[in-house]
Amino acid sequence: MVRETLLDQAATELLAARVAEAARNGDAILLTGMLGAGKSTFARAFLRAASGDLSLDVPSPSYTLVQSYDTARGRVHHFDLWRLDGPAALVELGWDEAREDIVLVEWPDRLGGLRPEGALEITLLPGPGADSRVAELSGWPDRGEAFA
Repeated sequence: MVRETLLDQAATELLAARVAEAARNGDAILLTGMLGAGKSTFARAFLRAASGDLSLDVPSPSYTLVQSYDTARGRVHHFDLWRLDGPAALVELGWDEAREDIVLVEWPDRLGGLRPEGALEITLLPGPGADSRVAELSGWPDRGEAFA
């Protein structure tokens, strides 16, 4: 596991850009943390970096549960599972098909047995300062120390 202190939103966005650069089809990026931990900020920055469009409109999929984007890195499906009542509902959201592309998942604890092996898990925790976070990254050992 790698721990990084993210002093501000810009640091979170830089981490998201690094992850986006390393992402490829079949990958799962799982974002965990309390409400307000920065999961949506990370996801938005990831999608903007992956698309190469820093002004890309990235609405939260809290109510739609999934939003899909065509990016320079491939197709990315952004899942927000906060309101999901269990993994069975993922079938209706096209989970199996989405797994062929890149999936970015907020609240992955709702995945149950569908949690992908080999995923990059990023846990965002409160940091030492008011706007800071600590990111714990585990997974993707084949992509170097930056993520393992």
